[in-house]
Amino acid sequence: MSPELVNLIKGAQELNDDFDLTAVRTWKEAETGRKAIGYMPIYVPRELIHAAGMLPVGIMGAGERLEIIRGDAYFQSYICHIPRSTIELALTRRLDVLDGMLFPSICDVIRNLSGMWTMLFPERYVRYVDLPQNFDPEVGGVYWRRELETLRADLCRLAGRPIEDEALRQSIAVYNENRSTIRELYSARSRQPWVYPTSEVYLLLRAGNLLPPEDHTMLLREYLRLAPLETERRDRDQSRIVLVGTFCEQPPLGLLLTLERAGCWIVDDDLLLGLRWTMGDISCAGDPLQALVEAFLTKSAETAARYLPEGEHGRALVESVRRNRAEGVIFCAPSFCDPALLEQPMLISRLDREGIPHTQFKYSEDTGQFAVIREQAGTFSDSIRLWSQA
Repeated sequence: MSPELVNLIKGAQELNDDFDLTAVRTWKEAETGRKAIGYMPIYVPRELIHAAGMLPVGIMGAGERLEIIRGDAYFQSYICHIPRSTIELALTRRLDVLDGMLFPSICDVIRNLSGMWTMLFPERYVRYVDLPQNFDPEVGGVYWRRELETLRADLCRLAGRPIEDEALRQSIAVYNENRSTIRELYSARSRQPWVYPTSEVYLLLRAGNLLPPEDHTMLLREYLRLAPLETERRDRDQSRIVLVGTFCEQPPLGLLLTLERAGCWIVDDDLLLGLRWTMGDISCAGDPLQALVEAFLTKSAETAARYLPEGEHGRALVESVRRNRAEGVIFCAPSFCDPALLEQPMLISRLDREGIPHTQFKYSEDTGQFAVIREQAGTFSDSIRLWSQA
């Protein structure tokens, strides 16, 4: 690889590995009075945080790099791993740089984590962001508007200044550009996954949890410029796969590398879904708060963390398979992830009706051994190629 691309990926890797949030501390120290607001997966209205002059910081646990000692005392063993590592980060003071935390309503585990945060850190701003599951504008829309107004007032007090409508419109435009660039990257990877391997795309995308959105957009555009120049990257006889179930607790990077080495080109996924939850641009005209409401109601990604009417489960997944010319689906869900694992049978039923091959396994963010996963993924990829040639 060229030195430029090596340095780009290395910088993203360093951000991914730094759970002391050094980049956030540097950003705050660059200007007096700056504040940072952490948020758990998946969706929070980052535009409001940005419009208040604060930095939204995605907290995704600590992966496999931190030994959990105190965190295990706060949660039972039969839940996912991410809340325990997040508590460990907080208790070891690695998250002290954050001036507040938002906990969106993904599941009961995150709800409980928000309550623990309130008890453990009573001096910090904490809010449970209760996302609507009714998408009727007169019900869920009215409710979400009130929630956004409350959050806006809270952030104004914390920032010590009002969030003007024009500032919110500008922030919406900034995030529109960021999401558009992410969509461009995903489209490029779908066309040529060997040029834009998921193991790199994931690192570049995850940098958006820590960087200001303007900087993250520049980083992605530089990658889009540099990656196609790597002439030694060649297509290989690998199966085109859609990866599903990774929307909250993130898999270790080694797992993604393992899938690629096992013969799978990942052409779509739900990794880091909060960075691209809104499918399309949000209007920058008129009332910006109402624009956020309407975007949530009409442009939210389909995922296990939101309500779907009966019969709708799997529709978006099948569309993704068709759109990305995928040959199969891998369900890769965190152990004990209720939303992902409860939805999985409905998605499998839809895939079976459509004749789309699939396989499944589970992981945790601290998984370190991938031999079994590599064997299963490799066998799945081989079977797809063999049957497609039969």
